[in-house]
Amino acid sequence: MALDRFDFLFTALLLTLVSVPAAYADSLEAALLKAAPSANAKVIGLAVRATQCSLAQGKAPVQRLAIIDYSLPSTEQRLWVFDLKKRKLLFHELVAHGRNSGENMAVKFSNQNESFATSLGLYRTQSSYVGQNGYSLRMEGLEPGFNDNAFERAIVIHGAPYVSPVLARANGRIGRSLGCPAVRPAIAHKLIDSMKDGQLLFSYYPDQRWLKSSSYINCGGGTVAAASTPNSRQ
Repeated sequence: MALDRFDFLFTALLLTLVSVPAAYADSLEAALLKAAPSANAKVIGLAVRATQCSLAQGKAPVQRLAIIDYSLPSTEQRLWVFDLKKRKLLFHELVAHGRNSGENMAVKFSNQNESFATSLGLYRTQSSYVGQNGYSLRMEGLEPGFNDNAFERAIVIHGAPYVSPVLARANGRIGRSLGCPAVRPAIAHKLIDSMKDGQLLFSYYPDQRWLKSSSYINCGGGTVAAASTPNSRQ
């Protein structure tokens, strides 16, 4: 009887330990949705899943998570930056896509050098620096075939005057980059400081090939192609 009771308690403890990461992910997803009610719930869920998968692979924990929903037009604020520890929204901003990704809507994505297009997937940020676009933030693309050329392509976060609500109203879109997720100059420095040195950025579009093959959003083995409906804010 004593052995049976021990086995029961040991099994219960194991089940509790296994369920903790999933419960944490669920609670984090709910907290981020509460902080950003205008965001697509499916996109938030995928970003949280990718973040948890990164941790499960032994990567260092992160304090901030940026999410870009490229299924939205450039005239909408489609960049969210969250403080994961405090479960709060730090920035909700316009963000540019690459000139060869589309006009107001981004529809084409590339990992190729000199494609001047945006890349999809999960990134880990590196150090900040001052370059030809001023204060900027280097990023490492974590997804082979989708964004792992980001560092070589100099895909960085930086400020750009063409990221402007005034230009959006006048031209029907903001300006476009060479593939970088450029933001308004007025907030670039603070946003970069919040995201530098090992934070995560999740760049989303309902691209079937990426959704089916990304090792970060299919961490458990199943695919998430069903979560590919653009502009579905549930």
